[in-house]
Amino acid sequence: MPAHKRPTTSEPKRENKHRLTRRGLLGIGGGLAATAAVGGGALLVMSGGDNADAAPTAFAHPGLLHAHGELNRAKVRVAAKAQPWLSGWDRLTANAHSRSTWKANPQATIVRGGTGQNYGILYHDIHAAYQNALRWKIAGTRANGDAARDILNAWSATLTTLTGNADRFLAAGIYGYQFANAAELMRGYDGFDLARFKKMMLRVFSPMNRQFLATHNDAVITNYWANWDLCNVASIMAIGILCDDRTEFDRAITYMKHGAGNGSLKNATPFVYESEGLAQWQESGRDQGHTMMGMGQMGAICEMAWNQGVDLYGYDDNRFMKAAQYVAKYNLGQSVPFTTYAWRSGTGTGKYNEQTVISDMGRGQVRPVWDILHYHYARRRRLSVPYITAMAERVRAEGGGGDYGPNSGGFDQLGFGTLLYAK
Repeated sequence: MPAHKRPTTSEPKRENKHRLTRRGLLGIGGGLAATAAVGGGALLVMSGGDNADAAPTAFAHPGLLHAHGELNRAKVRVAAKAQPWLSGWDRLTANAHSRSTWKANPQATIVRGGTGQNYGILYHDIHAAYQNALRWKIAGTRANGDAARDILNAWSATLTTLTGNADRFLAAGIYGYQFANAAELMRGYDGFDLARFKKMMLRVFSPMNRQFLATHNDAVITNYWANWDLCNVASIMAIGILCDDRTEFDRAITYMKHGAGNGSLKNATPFVYESEGLAQWQESGRDQGHTMMGMGQMGAICEMAWNQGVDLYGYDDNRFMKAAQYVAKYNLGQSVPFTTYAWRSGTGTGKYNEQTVISDMGRGQVRPVWDILHYHYARRRRLSVPYITAMAERVRAEGGGGDYGPNSGGFDQLGFGTLLYAK
């Protein structure tokens, strides 16, 4: 391997100590070390180390994928018919899931994997609740707010069980974090039974999320791809914030920094090419569809943590940014380095496997995962991320569930990043 492409696989050498955080900017995060003038404004810098990454005691609400500032910006810009917000809004209002006439179809038992699969019912209703909630938040239309409330109430009154084969853990993760995000938008809405919804999340989703991260379904620790870990971490984090549960939120942060599975920040990006500003993604040798899904899952985790004052985006010298640059560059049709990736699958000591080349399966496909990354790194942080930016421009304006195919992969991301993150 040429010297300039030799990856680094050691433990993180240093924390990204000089980083802008939402809580730091608001001056309520604690541990403020210094203030420096940047572009005529004040940049509040947190002191480094894990202690500085601990979120304040009280959670910010709304504080999952969307904080008050982003929602208000979208509201103001859409009302002014400003671009690119308006193009994002048009994608939302054109989506059938955002119609206020959507009626929930709640089930007591949801099955993903094996006989009797019915999980499509759940994800369609989740995306309908989320999209109607967005229309309520941005345009103030009561019909949409009522629709979102009614969907969430119907499911919290009915759902008791998630089951199936191993894929049940994907359902618990993906739909757990998405459901929590829809509910967070409806917090305080007239008639929304938040207390009952929290009970459903804590009884049905959280135990499965914790079980998977603790046991990995009794498989060898490297058996499951990064996305399995990531969706379950996202669910734990989202439910922790929704339910004001500090223990669960901290559990998610700790796993991202120190977890043994493939979804932790270090293991999801096993090889870093420092001279090129790139990092190989764990699923890159598998296919590009799941690799893109990883950008969406990791991006969601980072954004939710950011909204609570914790910077995972910048952790370990912007390690995730380098991975996103890597994935974007390859899917733009350019070449990237690849180091043989080896792992064990199965149970016990597992079976040895290796991938020697990057996969071109699904290369160049479109998923609504890029604007959240572009607007964070290029606009909030003012960093140069040309490949992320180019991918975002290719996908913009981003839609959501229902816009990217009828199968479950088209509903793995909540989407609408152009509407919600443009700055």
